[in-house]
Amino acid sequence: MGNKTIIPGKLKIRTGDLVKVIAGDSKGQQGKVLSVLIEKNRAIVEGVNLVSKHTKPNAANPNGGIIKKEAALHISNLMLVDPKSGKATRVGRKLNADGKLVRVAKISGEEIK
Repeated sequence: MGNKTIIPGKLKIRTGDLVKVIAGDSKGQQGKVLSVLIEKNRAIVEGVNLVSKHTKPNAANPNGGIIKKEAALHISNLMLVDPKSGKATRVGRKLNADGKLVRVAKISGEEIK
């Protein structure tokens, strides 16, 4: 009852969006969304939530070793950054002039590209 599940495919964050982390170890950091894992309700954000990964030697990395890599964050811990004010904002949906449904920032009412 307490857990609210998000319907897969109805996420308010998309690849390429500028987001801010609002909870967890990386709280306060901003970055661009590199990919969204819809079925897991997670997203990978550029330069945020870095983990150390041990790698075997391969063609790309002949010595192997430890590399820093972005790990996925839950969508609920991310908030979109308003294109106008630069603050974290909630996301709404609105019909634009062409009759198409677009995402809008709740703070400024600005359309999110």
